[in-house]
Order: sequence, then C-alpha cells, then structure tokens
Amino acid sequence: MGLFNTFQEWKANKYEEKIAKMESKGICPDCYGKGINSLALNEFYVTNVFDCPGCNGSGLFSDWYENNQ
Repeated sequence: MGLFNTFQEWKANKYEEKIAKMESKGICPDCYGKGINSLALNEFYVTNVFDCPGCNGSGLFSDWYENNQ
C-alpha cells in the first residue's frame, strides 16, 4: 500500500500546485479562464460547447472558489 499512498500524495500535491498557479493568474482551473467547456467526441469532431460549471462562464478564479466552497 506504500506505492498507492505515494501516488495519491503525488496526485494531491500536483492538484494543489495547479490551484495555486491558477489563483496567481486569477483564472478558473476547470476551463483555464475561457469560460466555456466543450465535449470532444474525438479529435476531429467537437460538440456541445457549454458554460463552465466551475465558474459559471466567467473564467475567474474568484467565482470558481466561491462555487467550490
């Protein structure tokens, strides 16, 4: 189980680094500040562009933080 725990800790640390980086830039970590997400069925066909559920389409970290409290 040591290897599994090590992997989980690494994954949590990478997520925290990502959140800190996005906070310093002021952009939403889910959509990278674009405000939209799209469902890509394959590399040639993209459908269903929708507002980011994390930031409600604003692309701002502050909105993402409020929604994820």
